[in-house]
Amino acid sequence: MLTRRDFIQSTAVTLFSITPNGAPGTVRQATPKVVILGAGIAGLAAGYFLTKQGVQPTILEARPRLGGRVFSQPIDSAESLTVELGAEWIGASHERVLTLCEELRLPLQNNQFKTRLIYQGRYFRQGEWDFSKQYKETFPQLLHRYAQLPDSERAKLDQIDWWRYLVNNGIQGRDLDIRELLDSTDFGESIRFVSSFNALDEYAASSPANEMDFKIEGGNFKLINGLAAKIGADQILLNHRVVSVNQMADKIEVVCNNGDRVMADRLICTLPTFAIRQIHWQPALPPDKIAAIDALQYNRIAKNVFVYNHRFWDDESFDLVTDGPIHYLYHATKHQRAKAGALTSYCVGDKADVLSKQSDAWRSALINNTLEPAFGTTKPYLLNQINCNWGEDRYTQGAYALYGKGQWFKLRPALAKPFGHVYFAGEHLGDWQGFMEGAVETGQHAAATVLEA
Repeated sequence: MLTRRDFIQSTAVTLFSITPNGAPGTVRQATPKVVILGAGIAGLAAGYFLTKQGVQPTILEARPRLGGRVFSQPIDSAESLTVELGAEWIGASHERVLTLCEELRLPLQNNQFKTRLIYQGRYFRQGEWDFSKQYKETFPQLLHRYAQLPDSERAKLDQIDWWRYLVNNGIQGRDLDIRELLDSTDFGESIRFVSSFNALDEYAASSPANEMDFKIEGGNFKLINGLAAKIGADQILLNHRVVSVNQMADKIEVVCNNGDRVMADRLICTLPTFAIRQIHWQPALPPDKIAAIDALQYNRIAKNVFVYNHRFWDDESFDLVTDGPIHYLYHATKHQRAKAGALTSYCVGDKADVLSKQSDAWRSALINNTLEPAFGTTKPYLLNQINCNWGEDRYTQGAYALYGKGQWFKLRPALAKPFGHVYFAGEHLGDWQGFMEGAVETGQHAAATVLEA
């Protein structure tokens, strides 16, 4: 049956190289010189895979730090508190990331939550709110029906947005409101912008906690550091933003903004599409790839971390969905022993843009007003806040890829197709958008493909 994972595997293309006249040719080399663009999780996963096979890659990273959109941030050195400004969750189904954690001996912690709700000004504790009886009968039927659909019918679902699909199947009113709040948290924008195929395929494959299962003890950045250590620090060049990639008969010249030039036989590009577009490619990227790059949107997600002098929410598994501007709150310092603690506000779409443009004082007042129905005033407990809006990130212009209606089967093949000796990876090409698993999956696949070419 057609799933996103099956589609990824079935659209594998014949690899080719560029000959002097630009025509496809064939190059075989036992130990190629490989350059990887990007030291995020996809690039490091690719580099680690190659290193284990005896190939020593060079990784070029524009930022002054490793990790890309995996970004652990210390917030209190005295109490060793750390929060995630980027990738947060590891799912029970994420076998590649789980395997890496096992190989690098990184212990995992439960990161599941007991969700509360603020809806129309009323606070509902965990267990005090639920979907309607009709919804609880209908939604499982939709997932079951999806599992039975032939491939041709599944592909048709890509032409309908998730909001419209739910409405067409009788999910309306309060149920639809809550579904919008929960699902837009997953996709990073309103469900009116999401392909129903992508939504159904994800929810049909997800763990019971919707892949919000684990995090790495001490911070997800330990996975980044572990992979980098295996590759070798001298093989990873920070502050090296690539400005041009020149493919010649049998070599690739990569030019960085500081004037450094690196030669390679093969190149793995793990950059998000916005960064790919900023590079001068010679020969130029194919028109269908350019069109796909320009069409793919990345969602707007802002994380605002509020640090408090004590954990007044009184539950390590606290999270809260709201129908207000704050959108979603969760305990960001779960399992970290300390008196102080932090709540992360996770806002999407227009809400993220609005919050990111306001002052700290404005956001402080908003979080106090949001929590007031549940806890009364919390303003005296607030110590400080940390703000990160991925929609304004200079390299990504968004948190992770958002495939809208009609885009999965059209854009992804063009984005994934190799170009000469250049191979592509990144979470936008994976089966799991927005998770480290998708990035690792494609990074490993690109590295394996390079060795087979």
